[in-house]
Amino acid sequence: MKVTVDGLDVLLPEGSDLDDALRAAGSKMLPKTVIGIIKGRGEKARQTNSYWLKTTKGKLRIELVESEMQDVWHECVSRIGELGSRWSNSSAIAWGNFPSTISPDKDAHEYNRWEVALGASGFEPDRTQIIFVKKRHSGAYGVPSSSRGVFARVVGGKSTLDRLEADDRLLGIEPIVEWEDLTHNLVTDDLSTPMTEGMEVYTRFVVDLIGDAPNGSEFLHGAARDGYFTVSAVSSSYISSHVLHGEPITFEHREPRVDGSVTIRAAGRGLGDIFIYKADRTSNPGHSVVGKVTSGMELVKLAQAGHRLAVSVRPERFMAMSMPLQQAIEMADRRGIECSVDGYSGEDAVVVEQSPITTMQVLKEKKVTLKAIPSSRLVAIQLYDDLAPKSLDYFRHVVGLKERPVGPLPVFFVYENTVLFKPVVDAVRYKELLPENKPTGPVPAGSLGLTNQVAKKTGLLGVKFVDDRRYGPSGEKFEGTNIIGKVLDLDKLKDVKEGEMVYVLEVRQ
Repeated sequence: MKVTVDGLDVLLPEGSDLDDALRAAGSKMLPKTVIGIIKGRGEKARQTNSYWLKTTKGKLRIELVESEMQDVWHECVSRIGELGSRWSNSSAIAWGNFPSTISPDKDAHEYNRWEVALGASGFEPDRTQIIFVKKRHSGAYGVPSSSRGVFARVVGGKSTLDRLEADDRLLGIEPIVEWEDLTHNLVTDDLSTPMTEGMEVYTRFVVDLIGDAPNGSEFLHGAARDGYFTVSAVSSSYISSHVLHGEPITFEHREPRVDGSVTIRAAGRGLGDIFIYKADRTSNPGHSVVGKVTSGMELVKLAQAGHRLAVSVRPERFMAMSMPLQQAIEMADRRGIECSVDGYSGEDAVVVEQSPITTMQVLKEKKVTLKAIPSSRLVAIQLYDDLAPKSLDYFRHVVGLKERPVGPLPVFFVYENTVLFKPVVDAVRYKELLPENKPTGPVPAGSLGLTNQVAKKTGLLGVKFVDDRRYGPSGEKFEGTNIIGKVLDLDKLKDVKEGEMVYVLEVRQ
């Protein structure tokens, strides 16, 4: 029997299972991810009552309303080509002319903002125009009296309508066709799932980044750095991931959100959330478009909240931080990147910073500067996500570990058996640090403690070289201490000095 795996046809003997199919295709399932399987194509095109209208200022989306004018619109829409503006003022703009079967009258009617009407110029049906209402007003447009000529409303691209002027043109009209849900499908992590003739298997999806959004592209790389896209929410038009929720990101690129578009919310509610669209939507000033799904969109459409999907982001990320310096230089050479080194360059050197920081800028400029330190100054830590998730949201934010493998920690104070750190980013003003995972007994040496809002020095991080029965790692009483993880190589901190910059590497599990 023949099945396809990520677009590759493979032949399997009868009785084969999903594991056999993956082996035959040379593919594999990443741990804790799901695979999408389409047993048979049950999808079909469904004509909606929505249309894209492309103008010289951008796209408008209209949605038909219940009206006798719907029949008139359906009769003439296929004959409408490129149209010029016939007139424009602060209340409305009209494009035409084209023939229709409307029966105009000469009365004036009230119109509301965002309504779309068909009217006959000079009360002649052969000179019909599409009229977009910008604000509430009264006008005589040669429309049927029973419907006021209204057949639709603007539901997307409203800012585009406000910017249209007399010299703008309507370039084309396209009905929006959406696909009904796949009717014979399966999402599974069970490799013993039986295969049958014609099955389509999707183990991952691929995102191609755009060059106009270097910061957003790096943001997506950071969210998917382990090769996973965690689905946090699902709607009829998108799936979204909230793994970097609340993280600031610059708005860079605006365009319509079409099927497969990948965007990042750059302002307002949902800041930092990543969206993949399953249906066309107009552009939005809060959504910066960073890429497009070019393969495996079927897996995206099958995903549900809580699923973890395997993803490949192209071009491959250029991230040298945490790599041995020599290995980083070799990687740069393989990719045709000129590399210079700032700081330590001994045999044990490890990269802790790079400039430019974004992959797209590195690839564009074809050069990168790497900052390295002795490996003895790169401290490995393990964090307790299950025990202190809110505290770690704060910690990773201020240290920069949400998107990168290495982050800086300035040494604030050293005394007796304690080292205190004060993060570069001060987020106490806008991020809460409520008590979480407080010690209930002796605190083991090497524990990482974060001072919570019960104490005055909120946000201070500490570690001790000895067990302590009375105080937390940051010197506070237990009620003022959140234990967020532990230092894996504590000896590296024993000779640090106040004012020194220490770099931490999160060992991800």
